[in-house]
Amino acid sequence: MTRSIAHFLPMMLATLLFSGLLTGCTQKSEPYWSGYAEGDYVYVSSPLAGRLDGISVSAGQAVVKDAQLFSIDAESEQLAQQEAAARLTGAQAQANDLDTGKRRDELAVTQAQLAQARATEVLAINDLQRQQQLVAQGFVSKARAQDASTTLAQARARVAELTAALQAAQLPARNEERAAQRAAAQAARESFKQSQWRTRQKQQTAPQSALVADVFYQVGEYVMSGQPVVSLLPPGNIKARFFVPEADVGALHVGQSVLISCDGCGTPITGQISRIATQPEFTPPVIYSNVQRSKLVFMVEAKPQEHDASRLKPGQPLDVRLATVSTVQGK
Repeated sequence: MTRSIAHFLPMMLATLLFSGLLTGCTQKSEPYWSGYAEGDYVYVSSPLAGRLDGISVSAGQAVVKDAQLFSIDAESEQLAQQEAAARLTGAQAQANDLDTGKRRDELAVTQAQLAQARATEVLAINDLQRQQQLVAQGFVSKARAQDASTTLAQARARVAELTAALQAAQLPARNEERAAQRAAAQAARESFKQSQWRTRQKQQTAPQSALVADVFYQVGEYVMSGQPVVSLLPPGNIKARFFVPEADVGALHVGQSVLISCDGCGTPITGQISRIATQPEFTPPVIYSNVQRSKLVFMVEAKPQEHDASRLKPGQPLDVRLATVSTVQGK
């Protein structure tokens, strides 16, 4: 037994010494935390359902703001927009018509009728004078003069009627009627704007410059309202997500600078802590013992500068450590 221990003792010592050397070599002046790159994707959809007519982008393509992404069949919306435009034109024309008097031709008819009524009045006046003379000479009875007087009164009433009608025809409509028609025209205008909005929603563009992460539908497929068709990843939406032990998280605060390292990334990337989780991950049972406390980790997020964010790929493993003043100034 003794020979066996003596035989393996040099090997054991060498192993321990090698482990000690590794431990000494791998000690870091500052703690490193493990994590991964994460992306907040922008899912672009249409609030209206329909058949997908066209896709203007493909996965992996970089697009600029307002670039065309996809289009959905909009024939129904275009027809509705044309109908709304026609209704608006009609309602506006009626409102304008009520703001003015009758047309010139209509006024000409009333003026001609008034001229005829005045001529009839002159004839009635002459006839009454003639009948009165005949009554005085005894050639006709007083009844004939009374009839002529009645005819004159009717002619004068007709003149007064047509004069008032001509004056009314030259005036705009009543205030209440005009207000009602203006309201109808405004309602038609809003309906037209709604139809324009619905037509525009069938053509979706990029809300900002980004990388096309994925395309979920093919041309000809039916897309439900609100269903994402394209996902985008703007550079500013890439962040580092890492996990800090409970013993270290108290020293961190939002806005603090960190250095992010990854395989193939070259020099470390500077970022700022943007979020510290308020609850721990991998939480053990309710009561924490001293041993269990060492298992608690808090999720922390840090955002790199936009020009460095493209160096990170979502899902990529990362190492994160606090940035010292010298490292920040060196970058």
